[in-house]
Amino acid sequence: MPYDVVVVGAGPAGLAAAIRLKQRAVAAGHDISVCVLEKGSEVGAHILSGAVVDPKALDELLPDWRTMDCPLARTPVTDNQHWIMTRTKKYSVPHVLMPRFMNNHGTYTVSLGSLCRWLAEQAEAMGVEIFPGFAAAEILFKEDGSVKGVATGDMGVARDGTRKADYQPGLELHAKYTLFAEGVRGSLAKALIRIFDLAKDSEPQVYGIGIKELWDVTPENHVPGRVIHTQGWPLGDNARGGAFLYHQADGQVALGLVTWLSYANPHLSPFQEFQRWKTHPEIAKILSGGKRVSYGARAISDGGLQSIPKLIFPGGALIGCSAGFLNVPRIKGSHTAMKSGMMAADAAFEAIASQRSNDELAAYPQAFAGSWVAKELSVVRNAQPLVDKFGMLAGAALANATMFLESWGIKMPFTMKHHRDNETLWRKDMVPEITYPKPDGVLSFDRLSSVFLSNTNHAEDQPVHLTLKDPSVPITVNLALYDSPEQRYCPAGVYEIVGAELGAPQLQINAQNCVHCKTCDIKDPTQNINWVVPEGGGGPNYPNM
Repeated sequence: MPYDVVVVGAGPAGLAAAIRLKQRAVAAGHDISVCVLEKGSEVGAHILSGAVVDPKALDELLPDWRTMDCPLARTPVTDNQHWIMTRTKKYSVPHVLMPRFMNNHGTYTVSLGSLCRWLAEQAEAMGVEIFPGFAAAEILFKEDGSVKGVATGDMGVARDGTRKADYQPGLELHAKYTLFAEGVRGSLAKALIRIFDLAKDSEPQVYGIGIKELWDVTPENHVPGRVIHTQGWPLGDNARGGAFLYHQADGQVALGLVTWLSYANPHLSPFQEFQRWKTHPEIAKILSGGKRVSYGARAISDGGLQSIPKLIFPGGALIGCSAGFLNVPRIKGSHTAMKSGMMAADAAFEAIASQRSNDELAAYPQAFAGSWVAKELSVVRNAQPLVDKFGMLAGAALANATMFLESWGIKMPFTMKHHRDNETLWRKDMVPEITYPKPDGVLSFDRLSSVFLSNTNHAEDQPVHLTLKDPSVPITVNLALYDSPEQRYCPAGVYEIVGAELGAPQLQINAQNCVHCKTCDIKDPTQNINWVVPEGGGGPNYPNM
């Protein structure tokens, strides 16, 4: 199937790119064919974010969105709070002590999945073809080495590789340019970065895992538009990160904990830390009388400006979180992702209008270098590494000071480096074990009941999409040295050690539980676990995360 542009991923970046391409075509009186592939069962099914959205990019893309029944317009942020937490207390930090851009004035809290569904409607109305349930599984190359498109995965393949009765071969989609918007740690983007050595001049990307729930809360505990961010307990000295609680529309709150994957103690469980956080008196007060209605998890890219790889290669580009445009201190990346898609779309349209194809879109990184995205990320480039290096108190104070100075135009004469997350674990005998309380079924829960709320589904009889480069490593290395940390960093109970009581431990992979967070692909100490796309339509089915 030939197209002018194929976009892989129907998130904010991919949909913004598709819309922008059609806008440019209409303005120029040209016809341009655009296709968007989405591995989820529908647009938004795999989208998970906080989310407080800065509308800056949307204002540029669709200036009239406030009058177009956009879900973003429903809940503007009206109250912004930042807490430092101990086990039983919280201390509010006045926003006058933080740079002005850290205030959420003019932003909106929303389900990012709902926003993406709305963006998809706008794109389809312009003639964009969107194919949900089709996972891009393979990069296609021309003879000269340039990217010529992607192929979707075969459907109806049994676990042993044989074809079932409902077998359908994948489709090849050829394009003049292919934009990869798979989100964080996309399997094809990871391959492109390796094949074209796109990260040779950048710092390693570093990540966090965000674990999120939606709760229906009682009317007296709900304040639409109130946004709360917390630091401190329960992570303490074990890990860096922070939590959020956003009062959204319809009596719901979105809450979650982001744990940076640079932590050292292999006994730490980000899922359990989140469950503990909800038992804090100030959080429990908000959730009292409420009901948990949804659960999910997703890795986020924390590296910032210095970790963005080369954005282009012959035949395509990386956009959105496939490249890593998150503003970590603001915990916002949707606006920067959308803008990256728009800039790549501009470059692709101009190239196609000039009768070019399958070359490098040099105009895209040039536009990025002069954009407000680059400026915004430059101001905060040292914040994450300072906190990671010096801790919550000293590191946060240093980060705050540098952000103040940078926002005043006083540029720091340094850009700090990152260390790969899979290299930070200490041996199990070098750190204390962590004992977590049992879930109470009221505020805290187990992983399997949580995964149930994510509506995760994979066909039982299909190839396992969590592959091991060396099947012996989980026992000889991970269990022996680190007490199998994959059992704890996975938020969905995918990895289990079985048979230990019989003296023959083995790693059991419950791939049907996978919520596609990609944490295993990131944190595995030897990078032995490789996440690839399962059959299209599999995975979580988030209604409004």
